[in-house]
Amino acid sequence: MDIVWMVIGGLLMLFGIIGCLLPLLPGPPLSYFGLLVLQLMEEPPFSVTFLIIWALVVVIITGLDYLVPIYGTKRFGGTKYGLWGCAIGLVAGFWFGPVGIIVGPFIGALIGEWIGNANSDQALKAAIGSFVGFLFGTVIKLIASVTMLYYFVASLF
Repeated sequence: MDIVWMVIGGLLMLFGIIGCLLPLLPGPPLSYFGLLVLQLMEEPPFSVTFLIIWALVVVIITGLDYLVPIYGTKRFGGTKYGLWGCAIGLVAGFWFGPVGIIVGPFIGALIGEWIGNANSDQALKAAIGSFVGFLFGTVIKLIASVTMLYYFVASLF
């Protein structure tokens, strides 16, 4: 039965890392559930303290993922149009591979600000802020999910 838990946990880890790049999947929470699934093995690999600490980390990172792009956009003078444009640009950019994932949010935020009647300089500045916030949030999520993947793999050996 342990093999089943390892496979399910491994799939959750994989979807967790993918979820760090896709806005539709909650990356770090999926990775965390991968760790929790391993606890169902005959010999649970993690302590309760370890799991509580990671639960707190995941909650904080998930909250920051929503706040950081907003902060970046507002800090650089953006509006809700830029935020929506950034999110739509991310989804649209996903279909163009890794370059689309990077460029899509920036272009989306820029177009969103233009739609919101911002002048070109203000729209560009807000788009940069939104993009920086998005990248920062993505990097934090990836670091957390890859670290959980490390603990997942290490617990198997």
